[in-house]
Amino acid sequence: MSNIPAMILAGGRSSRMGGGDKGLRLLGGRPMLAHVAARLRGQCGALALNANGDPARFAGLGLPVLPDPVDDQPGPLAGVLAAMDWAAGLGAGRVLTAAGDTPFLPGDLAARLIAAGAPALAASRAGSEVRVHPVCALWPVDLRAALRDAIAAGQRRVQGWAMDHGAQVVIWDVPPGGFDSFFNVNRVEDLSVAEGRITGSDS
Repeated sequence: MSNIPAMILAGGRSSRMGGGDKGLRLLGGRPMLAHVAARLRGQCGALALNANGDPARFAGLGLPVLPDPVDDQPGPLAGVLAAMDWAAGLGAGRVLTAAGDTPFLPGDLAARLIAAGAPALAASRAGSEVRVHPVCALWPVDLRAALRDAIAAGQRRVQGWAMDHGAQVVIWDVPPGGFDSFFNVNRVEDLSVAEGRITGSDS
């Protein structure tokens, strides 16, 4: 376990799930965000949640809730900036971020990203296809001024901005016929797949 702080990003509008807080949708009887938090707690130090609106709705998670530090919800880069600002306040030099809709994160997420150095982005490989998951990443806090400027200038692409700053891509292989640890729940049907994974009914 590392002492690097981690922030779960749940500041999006969840339009593909019909709106609302998809992280509060129940999965195996618990909010999806609780699964993400449990995956991270064994790997990181302090843990927080990035979300906008009334933080009281997340009280059951027992996590500090920090909104985007910029207006108009410009996307996940704003959540990354919130993570950097929060980590800087803790005196940390790096911060890990993870998407609030990835309930099956690998147990070695932090260790492998730390080994690669920050910034580092997670990716999964199934056969010959590599898919980058740029919100699941490790960031150097000293890039926060550059990120704030980039967001103000209209940058919205997490992967593009990260690669512009020398990000490494760390790949997790999906076993043949296996399940991607970075599976993200975007739609109602994805929630059914995740429920099957939790209950074992997908086997």
